[in-house]
Amino acid sequence: MGKILLKLLAGLGAFLAGLALITWALWIPSDKEDGYQFVMSWGSPGEKTGQFHDPTGLAVTAKEVFVSDARNARIQVFDTDGHFKRQFGTRGDGPGQLGRPMNLSIAGSKIYVADFWNDRIEVFTLDGTPLRSIGRAGEGPGEFNSPGGVAIGARGDLYVADFYGQRIQHLNAEGHFIDQLGSGDVGVAAGEFNYPTDLAVTSDGILYVADGYNDRIQVFDGNGKFLRKWGGPLGMNIFGPFRGWFATVTSIALDTQGNVFVADFYNNRVQKFSAEGEFLTSFGNKGNDRGQFDKAIAVAVAEDGTVFVADFANNRIQKWQPVP
Repeated sequence: MGKILLKLLAGLGAFLAGLALITWALWIPSDKEDGYQFVMSWGSPGEKTGQFHDPTGLAVTAKEVFVSDARNARIQVFDTDGHFKRQFGTRGDGPGQLGRPMNLSIAGSKIYVADFWNDRIEVFTLDGTPLRSIGRAGEGPGEFNSPGGVAIGARGDLYVADFYGQRIQHLNAEGHFIDQLGSGDVGVAAGEFNYPTDLAVTSDGILYVADGYNDRIQVFDGNGKFLRKWGGPLGMNIFGPFRGWFATVTSIALDTQGNVFVADFYNNRVQKFSAEGEFLTSFGNKGNDRGQFDKAIAVAVAEDGTVFVADFANNRIQKWQPVP
């Protein structure tokens, strides 16, 4: 009897080991690129210029970095080496005021701010002049329940991650509702959302959505048709620390080659994928030393490939570049 039990246990152990190897091969990929190296960081906790109280969003131009300084209710602007240049936005719910700015998007000479607490998108010129507000609180078409991110299409149309609304809204350039993705209820199936946080859109209309608490990325074509998803086994809300898996996705950005960068919040890292979702590399780990993150919440990629990351709990911005 004892020998039979030992054989059964050995067989079970071999089965589990084989299953682990299959799982690793299918869902835990290896690095395809050399990765990124830390360059510098700037910022500290506080309310003065150059300081942050929960930095939550980023956008970049060739020469400037725009930061959502969330609990200070402002946007701060720096050069690409972290030198403060200007700020705009004041606390409130009036024109040009901000409640809690989140993810950002730049299109031409305008910057679009997802204002989480004011349930709207605020639009400014790049020098900080207020232009208009889009949306209001509510559950109807063109209304928002805490927008977390905004992306601008080639024709000036807006895609908005409606966080508590559990949907993505598509508006035209004037801010009028066109259609939506998602039913408005939490779900894990393709085309359903669990607190979407951010999005990015290509020039030909391919939409990438950071499906925040589903721990995955979803991709749609220009007509809203679901294309693919990734993040953990089958992209089905299975979180984890492994390569290609997520523990809450909070920001997404595209580089000039169409690669996808994802802020992996609780895993304290940024992950990079091809446009099709193939894992390429990642960087970062938990801590407060150089090149470490305490909750990487936002990511933006400059034209030259430099990556900027909002290091949320460390109240700083980090700058990374590809390993030469």
